[in-house]
Amino acid sequence: MSQPSRSRTAEEMALLESAARTLPGGVLGSARFPDELAFIVTGGRGSRLYDGSGREYIDYLLGSGPLVLGHAHPAVVQAVRERIEDGTTYYLVNEPIVRLAEEVCRAVPCAEQVRFTSSGSEATFFALRAARAFRKRDKILKFEGGYHGSHDYALMSSTPRSPKAFPAAMADSAGIPQALEGEVLIAPYNDLSTVEALLAAHGDTLAAVIVEPFQRLIPPAPGFLAGLRGATRRHEIPLIFDEVVTGFRFAYGGAQEYYGVVPDLAACGKILGGGFPLAAVCGRRDIMRAFDPRLDGSGEFVAQIGTLNGNPIAAAAGLATLAELRRPGAYERLHAAGRRLKDGLTRLVERSGLPAQVIGESTVFDIVFTDRPVTDYRSLLTADGALLKAFNAECLRRGVCKGREKLYMSLAHSDADIAQTLQAFEGALAALPRSTPGAKA
Repeated sequence: MSQPSRSRTAEEMALLESAARTLPGGVLGSARFPDELAFIVTGGRGSRLYDGSGREYIDYLLGSGPLVLGHAHPAVVQAVRERIEDGTTYYLVNEPIVRLAEEVCRAVPCAEQVRFTSSGSEATFFALRAARAFRKRDKILKFEGGYHGSHDYALMSSTPRSPKAFPAAMADSAGIPQALEGEVLIAPYNDLSTVEALLAAHGDTLAAVIVEPFQRLIPPAPGFLAGLRGATRRHEIPLIFDEVVTGFRFAYGGAQEYYGVVPDLAACGKILGGGFPLAAVCGRRDIMRAFDPRLDGSGEFVAQIGTLNGNPIAAAAGLATLAELRRPGAYERLHAAGRRLKDGLTRLVERSGLPAQVIGESTVFDIVFTDRPVTDYRSLLTADGALLKAFNAECLRRGVCKGREKLYMSLAHSDADIAQTLQAFEGALAALPRSTPGAKA
């Protein structure tokens, strides 16, 4: 693939300068491209993104995962156009959201009831609140390196630079109350024996255990999720799966179906809203009942209010997306495309001579620059973050847009896209230095 020209139009330059003035860091989140590669998105179609200077990129960021059908899928566009004629929001129960709740309960093994939110962070936040109300306990256990959104509980030991001894937690953001460190226990992912020891010692104080069943890029070790399910059940502690990423991506029933382990509660997002702001808590009826306003005043009620919860436009987009995913062969095609790209990148890495490997599952994966086995957050810390940053920049120079640490596959990625991407990967790997003092990830 030829490298796109980096010349920018005056209009795009003006927008970039305005973003630098009006947005902290000139970005919407925590990741940013090198200044010389930054661009303004003007649109997306299928597997492609387009910027303000007319450049085209094969997109593996996909809005950070929700666009499993690709950009502007005709079925989603049509559903949104039809629905928007009847209004944009009501703050009341509406037909699209009821239909979506029905579909979630059919699809997700743990789902007996659903409570909608507007973001994945809200979904994990309220899943934890519901579990605390149910168990009448305050503490939670989470896994080091697990990311559950941007609320205070979630940002404990999600990216610690100098991890403490387990189970001590540390805040990953300014502004988090120090007192919260005593309310969160931290365990190593894929280490069942440590989890069982922590549950034996602290189980009476725990409200819940929350886990990404597939933690960032790290698959669960054989037996880990089943063992975690068994241990939490023995201690009668609710198990929460954060399926914001894996829900409807690994399988129609999410990681629960894919790995064959069913939690008590799950947080779903991204794909659920079809590219619109929508997420959900779902799970056991006896835990979910806490959201019922008829309990207000009883001491059992969990208050959860959001102006756009149950938004009908987002629900229509989600329903259209899920209908496409139910088509025969959809998941087979999604996984097959991912395997072609993942296996191709693995071969290129092996030939490159770099200390690197490709980890993840076929629909979400990436390269990590370490030759050590990666099974948990601390082993991931051995990876060279400077090389990954350089690789991502070289990919962007060659017209491939990927996230800081993930490649998301979609049904829009064609064989031609994959061939072009592998060509870009080959060039990006060749451009990397063979020795670097690089910072660790």
